[in-house]
Amino acid sequence: MNKIYINYDENALKGTLKLLDASPLRMLVTPGMKISIKPNMVLAKPPSEGATTHPEIVEGLICYLKDCGIHNIEIIESAWIGADTWKSYHACGFDRLSAKYDVPLYDLKEDRFHKIRTGKYEIETCRKATDTDFLINIPVLKAHCQTLLTCNMKNLKGCISDREKRRFHTLGLHGPIAYLNQAIKTHFCVVDGICGDLTFEEGGNPVTRNMLLAGQDPLLLDSYCAGLIGFRADEIGYLQVGSDIGIGRLYDENTELIQLNQDHKPLTQHSERGIAARLRNYIQEDQACSACYSALIFALHQADRRTLDKLSDKIDIGQGFRGKEGMFGCGSCTAGHQSYVKGCPPAAVDIIAFLQNIL
Repeated sequence: MNKIYINYDENALKGTLKLLDASPLRMLVTPGMKISIKPNMVLAKPPSEGATTHPEIVEGLICYLKDCGIHNIEIIESAWIGADTWKSYHACGFDRLSAKYDVPLYDLKEDRFHKIRTGKYEIETCRKATDTDFLINIPVLKAHCQTLLTCNMKNLKGCISDREKRRFHTLGLHGPIAYLNQAIKTHFCVVDGICGDLTFEEGGNPVTRNMLLAGQDPLLLDSYCAGLIGFRADEIGYLQVGSDIGIGRLYDENTELIQLNQDHKPLTQHSERGIAARLRNYIQEDQACSACYSALIFALHQADRRTLDKLSDKIDIGQGFRGKEGMFGCGSCTAGHQSYVKGCPPAAVDIIAFLQNIL
């Protein structure tokens, strides 16, 4: 349980299969199981916008499960309030995926609901999310304007009724989200870190990361992912509540990171736009890996613009700076610089600390 599996690959299908091969998933499932896959189909936008799950990841998972002898597989989701789940499925290509592999799609807005008492909350949950044998959560790693981070734990909001989603907001989100993860058991997680949004869950400011993560503990994964986009775990309320009530454990130095494809991380594709494109003005890039570059973009976004304008030089990043000297650097490739952030790739939260120090 105390492990996080990470793969870097610009080919989401191939990268998913390799990630799952390294993970313990094959030992956790058995033929005859009913397996439900919960992606993030928050609204009808393609995954390239940074808001929704890439269908290639789900395709890789389906192929892997079928190879394990499992054929009772379904995809379950409900879009956010006011959005049409079926339009979201279509916009992301999940209808074609369903037809290709004979895996049914379900809109949980149309499901039967029942209430589960957990702690001080009584939560109206979807039957399909609790009646399954094995729930696999496939969220998008992205920022959120209210909770700062949305990943595994918050993705389960798609497994409650729309009226309950509204009530969660009146209750403050963090407590209900944590207890929802006690009411609904996630058995395995695959995090879509291909190009999550920089600012909030609706997409529009995607940042290419080409990263996939997997594990059994949604709290552990989420607390690690918080650092990747520039937040400490203690800044995310539902992570702290989840830890207090025993949902899982928080990421720390004892967590084992199993990283694949370390020496062949995909290079950044310069596909950023909007806010991310403006932040590029503070960067001097030369053959930067997308995982490292995206961490820097997320960190710069956390800094005040007036603070960034105090930088006396751009921040160097990329393999092209190996063995070279400079002022400010990001990542192990810039170890020859006067000041640099260690890591391959560094986490955005560490880059933020670095920026605070040099400024």
